[in-house]
Amino acid sequence: MLSGLSVKNLAVVEELNLSFKSGMSVITGETGSGKSIILQALNLALGHRSDATLVRYGQDKAEVSAIFDVFKQKKIQNYLKEQSLDADGECILRRIISSDGRSRAFVNGINVPLSVMRSVGELLINMHAQNEHQLLLSSNQQRELLDAYAKNSKLCNTINVCVSEYNTISNQISELNSSQAFKQQQQELLQHQWQELKDAMLNQNELDTIENDFKTSANIGSLIEKTAQLLNQLECESGVNTQLLNTLNTINQVLEIDEKLAPIAELLNSAQVQTQEAIYELNNYLNGVSVDEKTATELESRLGELHDLSRKHNCQITELINIKDKIAMALEKIGGTNASLDMLKQQKMALTQQYQEYTKALSKARTDKSALLSNLVTEEMQVLGMLGSSFKVDLPQKMQGVHYNGNEGVDFLVKTNMGDHFKPLKKVVSGGELSRISLAISVINSNSENTPTLIFDEVDVGISGAVAEVVGQKLKQLSKHYQIICITHLAQVVAFGHQHLRVQKTQEKDSTQTTVTQLSDNQRVDEIARILGGATITNKTRIAAEEMLALSI
Repeated sequence: MLSGLSVKNLAVVEELNLSFKSGMSVITGETGSGKSIILQALNLALGHRSDATLVRYGQDKAEVSAIFDVFKQKKIQNYLKEQSLDADGECILRRIISSDGRSRAFVNGINVPLSVMRSVGELLINMHAQNEHQLLLSSNQQRELLDAYAKNSKLCNTINVCVSEYNTISNQISELNSSQAFKQQQQELLQHQWQELKDAMLNQNELDTIENDFKTSANIGSLIEKTAQLLNQLECESGVNTQLLNTLNTINQVLEIDEKLAPIAELLNSAQVQTQEAIYELNNYLNGVSVDEKTATELESRLGELHDLSRKHNCQITELINIKDKIAMALEKIGGTNASLDMLKQQKMALTQQYQEYTKALSKARTDKSALLSNLVTEEMQVLGMLGSSFKVDLPQKMQGVHYNGNEGVDFLVKTNMGDHFKPLKKVVSGGELSRISLAISVINSNSENTPTLIFDEVDVGISGAVAEVVGQKLKQLSKHYQIICITHLAQVVAFGHQHLRVQKTQEKDSTQTTVTQLSDNQRVDEIARILGGATITNKTRIAAEEMLALSI
């Protein structure tokens, strides 16, 4: 609930500090005294448009702060926590408007965008002000009011979660379908490439050696000639091996004279052994080498095939098996994409079935409760002085598909005279009529109103006498569930208030000042007497005022 309002340098208000109580607060004052300033200040605190002309003349800025007790309001507390704005059961909205037109918004001391301040404000106050775009005229608010009355809010939220998941999956399916043709072409290409590599019968050992094998085969004659020549140089009578043997014989003779030459002898002996081993290996090599033109031709053909494949895949011959494995993985991934598409379609079908089940239940509840709500509001409208008027909740069907908040819209229709046709609420009613319809709906829906504070601006326009007393009774009845703040000109309504604030405008030197006073019991009598009798308060009007207050308890 609204617990405090501070205003500084706003229009004709220099400084104002108000405290509000629970129950029903009434605000009175002469026409033009500045009652609208309170609503204007609240609107600014709730994030509505500002104007540099609102800054008091001669001042740099205007400032408004509204303090709310939200200790019992879980919905508001949860929203504040989501926005990292929570402050232990209290919510302070502060707005600063500079004379240059700029403004800043704060929630619990944190600078926020106006959109956030408005979102917070919508959870705190429902303002039924005349000649403004009313929340009740919003189709979304009308739907919320019907669903709150029918206790459909939880089911509606469940439907919206289902729709959100449905839309997400639908988008994923669309993305997959849009690329399906390209993926089909890609799959065919990859399949062809993989089959070509598979048919090539690749073997890693072959890939690692084939180029060297071909080089050897192509130069086999020269290899044999050069190898035979090398072998001859090593093992002929004057060859390297013979020379090393002679050298070893000589150094062995020298060792008998000086043993210091032993290391050299070991090196020469090792060289001779290695040379003998080389001769043995060269003989084996020559015995194993043969000139086979058929093998050379086959190697040349195979190498050409492998070179072609390596060029296609822009890789080395030795990497072809790795390329084949990568293509296989890509094919498997594309196959997985098709499987994912099928799975998404199944999920979409399941969500569609869930949606249909939920919306069937929601439509039935709305149909049942809309007729009852229409009758109850129509009855309340007669009591509130709108004789001959009727109220109707219409449920226009949406186009076939999956929709947030179900398969039907919710429109509040009204006819203000017998014989008229029902028309949308916003096209028919005046500000005063709208306030009374809002009051009627609020009374009927008092166990499910979305905001803890309701403000009615001159709900009594166009009524008097017994009807005005009924309006006062209805507001007081509503104040058992919510904080009610009512700006009124009717004594019958004023008498039902738990708290009474009087707005006055005074002239001080060259400036105009608006002040607000919280009235005592005696002062309330005087104010109600003033409303009843005018500027001159007589004993009769005082007695009438006292009687009104006594009867309203």
